[in-house]
Amino acid sequence: MQAPVEQIWNWLDQVPDPEIPVISLVDLGIIRGVEWRGDTLRVTVTPTYSGCPATSVINFEIEKALRAHGIEKLDLERQLSPPWTTDWLTETGRDKLEKYGIAPPQPAGGPERCPHCGGSQLERISQFGSTPCKAQWRCKDCLEPFDYFKCI
Repeated sequence: MQAPVEQIWNWLDQVPDPEIPVISLVDLGIIRGVEWRGDTLRVTVTPTYSGCPATSVINFEIEKALRAHGIEKLDLERQLSPPWTTDWLTETGRDKLEKYGIAPPQPAGGPERCPHCGGSQLERISQFGSTPCKAQWRCKDCLEPFDYFKCI
């Protein structure tokens, strides 16, 4: 028996991003589609960028999670077009990032507030953070550094 697609989305929502484990792959917006094609489940994944070093780990974790729920025939499809954008982050994902200490992306190109104290006196330390999709910022109010998830 095939699991309903809605159930599969729920299972995938339990798979954490390997670089930011507080956010799921679904909240990150990289799971683009889930569909049954005959007796094979197809999951379409768009990495955050084409050279993302976590892509193979992400695919492994997706496969592991689905096989644990009895999915035997699985096709993981990598879709690069259209490219992933931070607009695909869910609101829940944005909230989780901020609670974790990472400022979520903003259309203006910089964080609105410090994820630690809520201060607004911010400065960019480096365009590059702990991963290529983040920049390093510091709050002048609490003096704590933090990652900012860049708009892509």
